[in-house]
Amino acid sequence: MVQAPAPITTTDLATLAIDAIARAGCEYGDVRFCTYRSQNLYARDRSLSQLSDNVSSGFGVRVLLDGAWGFAASPYKTPAEVERIVALAVEIAKGSRLSQQTRVQLAPVQAYRDTYITPIEIDPFTVPITEKAELLLHLNEQLLTYSEHGIKKAYSFLRFAREDKTFASTEGSLIQQTIYRSYPGFGCTAIANGDAQERNYERPPLNIGYEHINPADLLSQVERVAEEALEKVYAPKGPSGIRTTLILKPTNLWLTIHESVGHPTELDRVYGYESNFAGTSFATTDKLGKLQYAAPWVNFRADRTQPGGRGTTGYDDEGVPSQSWHLVKDGLLVDYLTDRETAYRLGRPSSNGSAYADSWSSLPMVRIPNLGLEPGPDGGSNTATLKEMIADTEDGILIDGVGSFSIDQQRRNFQFGGDAFWKVEKGQVVGMLKDVTYHAMTTDFWNSVDAIGPASEWQQCGTNICGKGEPMQLAQMSHACVPVRVRGIQIGGAS
Repeated sequence: MVQAPAPITTTDLATLAIDAIARAGCEYGDVRFCTYRSQNLYARDRSLSQLSDNVSSGFGVRVLLDGAWGFAASPYKTPAEVERIVALAVEIAKGSRLSQQTRVQLAPVQAYRDTYITPIEIDPFTVPITEKAELLLHLNEQLLTYSEHGIKKAYSFLRFAREDKTFASTEGSLIQQTIYRSYPGFGCTAIANGDAQERNYERPPLNIGYEHINPADLLSQVERVAEEALEKVYAPKGPSGIRTTLILKPTNLWLTIHESVGHPTELDRVYGYESNFAGTSFATTDKLGKLQYAAPWVNFRADRTQPGGRGTTGYDDEGVPSQSWHLVKDGLLVDYLTDRETAYRLGRPSSNGSAYADSWSSLPMVRIPNLGLEPGPDGGSNTATLKEMIADTEDGILIDGVGSFSIDQQRRNFQFGGDAFWKVEKGQVVGMLKDVTYHAMTTDFWNSVDAIGPASEWQQCGTNICGKGEPMQLAQMSHACVPVRVRGIQIGGAS
């Protein structure tokens, strides 16, 4: 009996691609075979208004020929298509070389043959849709029990993702990774007093299984969220045109870190590779080791190894292992986020593993990894708990959650809002405010931090929708941090 030939595996196809790249005479090449599954549920009031469960699968080939990049991709995973896409990537590289002024060179990387899987307890894709939908509808129903008091709208969501990647390169790497992501949240709108105001609660987006959903925690927050939305709709607007002290919870501070520390330290942005979409950076390489980015007790650490972090992987999309390093140490700018190309240009012996592509059809680019504010040391002169910060503040505003934001093209001048605000007077929280924004220059703001929370108040907040590039790619990352107090910050009520 004649046996059927063994099926061609992804590893076989990856090997075929690498062999074809080598035969074409490229100085470097890699291939990524990827399958992405995303499941999103969204409930509005008493109905499930959105349900999607999508899969995207394909591969991308990147080659470096005569110092120029070529890239091509396809959803068809066959030997013939692999050969065609490699040839196409090579032709694109030849075309790119015609207009390229400087040859691309890469920092070295070792060859790795490894497997990485996000540690999880419950695979979110094994939990029935009905169970997930019932949870969302129950959350909304509980919020709408406050309808007679003014809660008129409720929403809730669950978002899950799984990424399966096989990476191979002409360096000799063969890396397989499976990344799981989970993210739940809910909110409501109060309509009264001639106004409408929202309040929400989220368990932060993390790389973790369904155990992150925790229905008991979500339901325990419903009463507080509804009552704060009602209080907010009757609250006075925040003052305008004054300077005051801000006490920022991690749920607010993470976005300020993201925009004013994360993006300015992406080295491709610093070098001007991206200048017409969300700008360049003021933190240029001549300032490295010299710029007083923040107060001396402020430290920012990038960490792709952080357990549960939204940006945590085993390797980046260039086969560089995940690692941890300071961007700002004792207030000084000491490093950047790099891929292999920008690391070489900076004169570094290796990349710090910050390359990421959001799809098999996208090119890897420098992306923010997990990036956090380190807690204040126990017994440190600038270390204080949130309670201690409030007690030690004569006049200020406490801010929770994120709202609107804007920042200029070089990441110097910014404005941030929030989801909830409270007036602090003589060491006490005395009542809610609404429509507060704060404004500052990046280095002025971070140098005005005079108190940092301890490790016991550390939280893993972050985002699943960081956009960059044209065409735009989306990435995700955690910005773990602690509460801070910042003195003398300009604030103004939203109109």
